Amino acid sequence: MAKSPGIDSRAVRHESMDDWKRKPKIKMKGLILAGGKGTRLRPLTYTSAKQLIPVANKPILFYGIEAMADVGIEDIGIVVGDTHRDIRSACGDGSRWKVNITYIQQESPLGLAHAVKISRDFIRDDKFCMYLGDNILRDGLHDIIAEYEKTRANSLILLTTVPNPQQFGVAEVDRMGNVTRLVEKPAEPRSNLALVGVYLFDKRIFQACENIRPSARGELEITDAIQFLITSGYTVRPSMVNGWWKDTGKKDDLLDANRLVLQNIGRDVQCEIRGQQPIEGNVIAHKEALIMDSRIRGPVIIGKEAKIENSYIGPFTSIGPGVQIRGSEIEHSIIMEGAEIIDIDTRLADCVLGKNSLMTMSGERPKAVRAMLGDNSQVSL
Repeated sequence: MAKSPGIDSRAVRHESMDDWKRKPKIKMKGLILAGGKGTRLRPLTYTSAKQLIPVANKPILFYGIEAMADVGIEDIGIVVGDTHRDIRSACGDGSRWKVNITYIQQESPLGLAHAVKISRDFIRDDKFCMYLGDNILRDGLHDIIAEYEKTRANSLILLTTVPNPQQFGVAEVDRMGNVTRLVEKPAEPRSNLALVGVYLFDKRIFQACENIRPSARGELEITDAIQFLITSGYTVRPSMVNGWWKDTGKKDDLLDANRLVLQNIGRDVQCEIRGQQPIEGNVIAHKEALIMDSRIRGPVIIGKEAKIENSYIGPFTSIGPGVQIRGSEIEHSIIMEGAEIIDIDTRLADCVLGKNSLMTMSGERPKAVRAMLGDNSQVSL
């Protein structure tokens, strides 16, 4: 069995109980919204919650929970919808993160402000951080929460500049640094400052949610609720994203998030390696995985009981638990648990393969293959 010379401290993070006890706790609750249907990621989301699609072999939702736990938020509410059983099963009571999770059922997707409105019994009069469950924020929540506590604003919203503001909620900010206007997906944006899926509120937001009406698409918009705060004389402050932020609602964004996470991993190759092909760069391979006569060029992550034989795995690829890859080449892709890629003689790139899917080759082939497969699907090329 071959192993790497050492384990990079960035590869695997361990936190002792003493570390946890020393971590400051804050008087703030967390609210994660995980009730969306994920229509833009179909067919994957026909069989699974979009928030549970893995990025670097970790469900997207877990990044938000970890970010909250990391700043000392102990009580987290998760707003769930039709996929609540999957999310409850994946997250449990929160004990693995040393937090307490409360599930809040949203009977239908009636908007972000509606999700806030139905969470009042959980939030009570506490300040809270709202985080969209399909978002990943590289630098976590430390800076934005510290800024919120310093400003003593009624709300603080996270913003980033985008080239296509008409696809987002857009904020306008005055010279004093106060948010003066918010518009949801404006046809003619007056700013390129888009709302990121992280918001900090005090109890005034509930008054706002009670005083707005559904938008043209039949939803209670969080932009309208925040605008109510502004017009009512409450203070709303902006904060700009440090590092990167990704909304993983579409395939290309999902792959981009996977790339951004993998580019910061370390090296931890614990699995059995047979043959003389190189394992290059930052690669994390579970001790129960098997690599046979294959070249791995990181950054790559390989899950438990994955088996790679006579293949090439290129940069920015996540190989989930139990995946089987034989006689194939793949890069910049996400291969989910139990999927198989067998004897594909064209290099695969930019692929997202769902759980237990099968991709194999037969007959004539095209020169390139790009795919997104739902769970239990099969493709023969």
